[in-house]
Amino acid sequence: MTDYKPQTEFDSPWKQILQLYFEEFMLFFFPLAHGEIDWTQQPEFLDKELQQVVRDAELGRRLVDKLVKIYRIGGEESWILVHLEVQSQEESDFAQRMFSYNYRIFDRYKRSVASLAVLGDDRTTWRPNQFGYCLFGCQVDFRFPVIKLLDYQQRLSELESSRNPFATVVMAHLAALETRNDRLQRKQQKLTLVRRLYEQGFEREDVLNLLAFVDWLLTLPQDLEQEFRREVEQLEAEQRMQYITSFERNARREELLEGIELGLELKFGTEALSIMSELSLLEDIQLLRAVRKGIKTVNTIEELRQIYQMPKSDTQLEV
Repeated sequence: MTDYKPQTEFDSPWKQILQLYFEEFMLFFFPLAHGEIDWTQQPEFLDKELQQVVRDAELGRRLVDKLVKIYRIGGEESWILVHLEVQSQEESDFAQRMFSYNYRIFDRYKRSVASLAVLGDDRTTWRPNQFGYCLFGCQVDFRFPVIKLLDYQQRLSELESSRNPFATVVMAHLAALETRNDRLQRKQQKLTLVRRLYEQGFEREDVLNLLAFVDWLLTLPQDLEQEFRREVEQLEAEQRMQYITSFERNARREELLEGIELGLELKFGTEALSIMSELSLLEDIQLLRAVRKGIKTVNTIEELRQIYQMPKSDTQLEV
């Protein structure tokens, strides 16, 4: 059996890392577009607005997609749809769906929309980048840029020398694909990625964010995970660093968020998942535990909000 994560499980780590490092994402994958964006103005993520567009469109299954409001150099306001497909198999209607997202967003906001795609599947020949048709002289020709992560297998030296966080992201993703049936090799590649993070001198917060991404993609069975942790502790002793405690705390936080998400969907349905964007901002482990427990007793989402919006001194938390 393989412990390689199904495509939908790539969703959360990719969404999080994209939002944390959006400028670096654009610089790494779409440098020409990056050069046209005014980065002195903070990008705005429009997750709720995109959910409404998708719901109206009835486009079915979604993986990773983001709608980001940015400003171009020169003052022109633009809306950018960054649509990431991280999946292990071909999807026949992908280009049509990209077209549907694009025109529906344009129709709603009357702003130019750039649809950008990153494909993380394992089929080298699947590269959809166009949708269109021609009928009675009426022609539609929608084209969008596509990044294929598999192409970076031929550019490993470039990835290894890059300090852009998405070099690590791509290396972890490729390692997940390569080691889906070889757990021992996966442990070794995971350790190599961690060593690289420590040796490149990333800031502590960046190390923790990227550690969480690597850990999520490169899952190991319990015995190898224990070996991995021991080797990381030895590595930290050599580097005179100590990230593993915070790393494990972050892992517990992610597990709590997963439990909350499941509880919300089971009790209130998929509509309730809209508050996950609020909950994902919470850092307090005990508060997240209180939220997870509260799902059992509350009757509405507003009652649940009262738990995590209440001042800490007024909230009864359980360890």
